[in-house]
Amino acid sequence: MTIADRWLLPDGMDEVLPPQASRMEELRRALLDLYHRWGYDQVMPPTAEFLDSLLTGTGSDLALQTFKLTDQLTGRMMGISADVTPQVARMDAHSLKRQGPVRLCYCTNVLRATADQHQGGRSPVQVGVELFGHAGIEADLEILHLALASLTAAGAGEIHLALGHIGIYRSLVEAAGLAGDAERALFEALELKSPGEIAERVAESVEDPALAEMFLALGRLHGGAEVLEEAREAFAEAPAAVGAALEQLRALHQGVLASHPEVAPYFDLGELRGYAYHTGMMFAAYVPGYGQALAKGGRYDDTGRAFGRARPATGFSMDLKLLAGLSPSEPPCDGIWAPAEGEGLHETVVALRGQGERVVQALPGQRTGPAEHRCDRELVLIDGHWQAVAL
Repeated sequence: MTIADRWLLPDGMDEVLPPQASRMEELRRALLDLYHRWGYDQVMPPTAEFLDSLLTGTGSDLALQTFKLTDQLTGRMMGISADVTPQVARMDAHSLKRQGPVRLCYCTNVLRATADQHQGGRSPVQVGVELFGHAGIEADLEILHLALASLTAAGAGEIHLALGHIGIYRSLVEAAGLAGDAERALFEALELKSPGEIAERVAESVEDPALAEMFLALGRLHGGAEVLEEAREAFAEAPAAVGAALEQLRALHQGVLASHPEVAPYFDLGELRGYAYHTGMMFAAYVPGYGQALAKGGRYDDTGRAFGRARPATGFSMDLKLLAGLSPSEPPCDGIWAPAEGEGLHETVVALRGQGERVVQALPGQRTGPAEHRCDRELVLIDGHWQAVAL
């Protein structure tokens, strides 16, 4: 092994150095304080759990992203958390067991087996909130408002909000009686957004002409607010659940516009991200210059059922590492440089640090000086007293 190989990090793993580490910590505190003001209690999930608990009710996507290992104490399989949300759902259902709405927030490291264009690196710092116990649109709207407030706090200027509702596709699939390979093939075609592929799969699997037209419309209903009006006409004869989903999207759109008129809305009624996981509205927030969503979330009711307590749930998550890049800034040059030694110097340094000042004391033989350590003042002995003098 060469020297270079010894310090080479695995693909998708990164280290956070100054000044980004300070920026991330500053942002972490700001976001958790924001969530506290909205009434969210912080939780700290464990890094690893037994697989049968960690992956319960999450679908196969998360299983593929989870690093697995054997617990040396019990011989059972464990997994390193790749997504905090299922863990927080377990806390609500099994550990806390509170009645009524429960608001929880978190900020913790997760580890993923692979990385793709939608997730960034393999070791994100996941920050987010979850709201349990309320099935109404008010909870979804609160989550949307808080996600937008989070991005604004991180320094995002122009925000594009993509909204969808997984209930539309689910209702059409149920009405058409699709299952197994037929449903899977149509799902994959819609994911690809390929009109020809969608038409071919619909012709193969959907017998009802009216439902066939609705599936075809699903693939092309994406764009601005006008999509909702087009969908109203396209799904006029659809099951009642489709109309209810469209009304929810319309209400969410109006709610967002009322408080965030600067946000550009986008609707994609054929968006199937998280199909095995989400149960209602879904959203993703984008910022120009980033090829992936900086905030993702939606409704995922009944995830806690496997832990003995089915609860309505909605929330969102972000990667703190990506957020910290929204407003990069050099740390301030605001320190006080102290010499290595001097009579009464120690007491002065202790007093200044107690007042909140950042004091960097030189070490004997040190060659670097105040500039390299971001100091704009230095301690100078004047008339028997150490005083901070501007450089």
